[in-house]
Amino acid sequence: MKLSVTFGWACVAIALIASCSKKASDENVQEVQPEVEKPIVKVELVTEESVPQTTDYTATVEAYKTNNITTSTMNRIKNILVDVGSNVRAGQTVVILDDVNIAQMELRLNNQKKDYDRALQLLEIGGGTQQQVDQLRTEYEAAQRSYQNMVENTRLVSPINGVVTARNFDNGDMTGQLPILTIEQIQPVKVIINVAEKEFSKIKIGMPVSIKLDVYGEEEFSGKVSLIYPTIDASTRTFQVEINIANANTRIRPGMFARVQINYGNETRVVVPDLAIVKQTGSGNRYVYVYENGKVSFNRVELGRRIGNRYELISGVPNNSQVVVSGQSFLADGVEVQLANEEIAAIQ
Repeated sequence: MKLSVTFGWACVAIALIASCSKKASDENVQEVQPEVEKPIVKVELVTEESVPQTTDYTATVEAYKTNNITTSTMNRIKNILVDVGSNVRAGQTVVILDDVNIAQMELRLNNQKKDYDRALQLLEIGGGTQQQVDQLRTEYEAAQRSYQNMVENTRLVSPINGVVTARNFDNGDMTGQLPILTIEQIQPVKVIINVAEKEFSKIKIGMPVSIKLDVYGEEEFSGKVSLIYPTIDASTRTFQVEINIANANTRIRPGMFARVQINYGNETRVVVPDLAIVKQTGSGNRYVYVYENGKVSFNRVELGRRIGNRYELISGVPNNSQVVVSGQSFLADGVEVQLANEEIAAIQ
């Protein structure tokens, strides 16, 4: 009996010793556990600047005017006086058609004129009727129009100053559905661009425009807005704008690829380094970490135009903010951070 009591007290003593040892061990572990380090970041101060609001467009150069030289009646081509590449002036004869039928039509027209005059004389002396006079006058006027049309269609002239860009027939051919010649006015030339609906109130007739052509590298040409189409395309939310380029030396030719830039004025915007921009995985959203009072906030931003190695921000970051430009990989919204210059100071 005495041995049993002694053994019981021994067990209690062992248990108390084990408990105390575990508590002491836990306390020692807590004492040596290292403090979690704050992510180290670099920040830059960003401010508002006056930023040109330019937008770039692409287009194909077109002739200012295009005229197809053709005839309303079939006829044989007697002589084509110009060829592809020829420069022509307004009013210049470019095609001569066969005039073999003109003499016959002229004779017929003269006979109809005599019949009409005779009917008028008879009516004046009481012979014939007004109905006969009216009918002969109608026939004569119709023949006169046909004769004038044939004469006009015998010698075809260019209505514009320009250059011949197509010739579809040769001398001796009969005219057909295709135009005999195509003449394009290339002083000036034009481009037509599709502009976003939001810019509709900003575009004005006469606005200056900068144009670059791939064939001439970085050389800039000047143009002006000449026409603003009055309706918006509901499917694309764009409207068309026509731009004229003087092209005094005719270096610009229809079909060239053009890059057009329009300046809509200046806006005051916050500008940030491109290193500050973070793209969210799985989406097109862009963010910037803003540093304040030892912590960072994850701000969604709307980007404007790129300016060298910086971006204009439409929204998302206040003026005079400090933005993180290095160390974003270890950050999340609300995380406490340590500035890189603070770490250097601590080491020194």
